[in-house]
Amino acid sequence: MGRIRKKKSGGTPELSTASLPDIVFMLLFFFMVTTTMREVDLKISLKKPRATEIQKLERKDLVAYIYVGTPKNAATYGTEPRVQLDDQLATTQDIGGFVVVKREEINEKERPLMTVSIKSDIKVRMGLIGDIKQELRKAQALKINYSTNPTTSEELFKVY
Repeated sequence: MGRIRKKKSGGTPELSTASLPDIVFMLLFFFMVTTTMREVDLKISLKKPRATEIQKLERKDLVAYIYVGTPKNAATYGTEPRVQLDDQLATTQDIGGFVVVKREEINEKERPLMTVSIKSDIKVRMGLIGDIKQELRKAQALKINYSTNPTTSEELFKVY
């Protein structure tokens, strides 16, 4: 009787790439869901004031934020209100350079649409806000927004 011999292949079989798009899509979806956008690490305490007539900003990518409030680390920075630009505490004289840098990051056609948003603590005096506005005028940043929280109708008629 004769033997039946199997054909021996010359090498290993090719790897199937049919499921490769599914794997790539699952990895992409996983990283999209688990990744968070970087936000500013506030080094000041911030309780925004309330307002009734508020509007949302349309293009948040064209907004530069200036944070004003008392430092969280009072032992190092004191208890007087300070200005925070991005992730660093600064003085009012640093605001002009900050605005110039933020303006350079924006597309040239959209630079006139740039808005500076002041996120100030409710207890900050208007003298510091006035100094910030003067520095913004010197830097030709004339579109200013004050960030607030919405007021409910019950809070409007509350007697203090």
